[in-house]
Amino acid sequence: MKGIDKKDKKILYELDQNSRHSLANLGKKVGLAKSIVAYRIKRMTNMGIIKSYYTVVDLYKLGFIAPRFHFVYQYVNPEIQNEIINYFVNNKYTFIVVSTYGPFDLSVLFGLRDIRKMFFIWQEIQNKFGHYFEKQSLAFYLNEMHFPPSYLIEEKRTYKKTIEIRSNTEYINLDPLEYKILHALSPNAQIKLTYLANSLNVSSRQIGYRIKKMKENRVIEGFRTEIDISKLGYQDYKVYILLRKFNLRNHIIDFISSNPHLINIDTTTGESHLELEFHVKNTNQIHEIIQEISEHFPKAIRNYYHVSVKKVHKWLYLPQTL
Repeated sequence: MKGIDKKDKKILYELDQNSRHSLANLGKKVGLAKSIVAYRIKRMTNMGIIKSYYTVVDLYKLGFIAPRFHFVYQYVNPEIQNEIINYFVNNKYTFIVVSTYGPFDLSVLFGLRDIRKMFFIWQEIQNKFGHYFEKQSLAFYLNEMHFPPSYLIEEKRTYKKTIEIRSNTEYINLDPLEYKILHALSPNAQIKLTYLANSLNVSSRQIGYRIKKMKENRVIEGFRTEIDISKLGYQDYKVYILLRKFNLRNHIIDFISSNPHLINIDTTTGESHLELEFHVKNTNQIHEIIQEISEHFPKAIRNYYHVSVKKVHKWLYLPQTL
């Protein structure tokens, strides 16, 4: 994008590593005075490149499960599509609703504490819209690995600095104050402790202690930055891979983790063995990445397909039912 240089991209990279960095600390990391860093951040925010700062919360530690539906439309017009999308957007149990280009049209992620609720949700979906879906599939998230956007600094990863979230984890009991802090922090990771303290009628020291405690027990996994990658010339693709030999899965993960364009690896109970998310400039790069995997692991891939984001209709960082 015109006007964005390497220093700007380095700032974005560091903000995505920790969006609660002080300006002084950011300045040291990128080699600029903190006043210049502040100016550049404000400029990129005004340009719409920096959209928000959010907190990564391990929902599994709070007792949540994450079921995901993929839907393929049939017999729909724009009005019916909007009705379906609005239903999911307004559903208090959903926290991500995305339209896609690819083999399916709509992806919906739920956050539930009780698996029994899934039956009633599924039943309502079928009664309302089942005849508008040619195909629908349900999967449950089991594990998530998040990688830094190393492509911004044009470096191949030589290390594996990731956030990893697993469903087979111990539950952590939070008190009402800690839940209130999470609700405030999740969509605004840069919120000031003094503001939080005043709004919750407790001391800043108490707020700081609770945040530190939630970081130590890994309820809070990190503080990241939402970047509009389209303004940097990139697109968001997710690749679903079905393997011939499942025992090669971890070897492929080790191999692909060094790719600077890899953003997420998801493990689900769905039909694919690997779900890889990349930020790339075009589909050719996706095919090149798959070709690279195939050359390194001959005959490992049975099949694959990819989708790209058409429109994000809803994206929350915590379920509304928390």
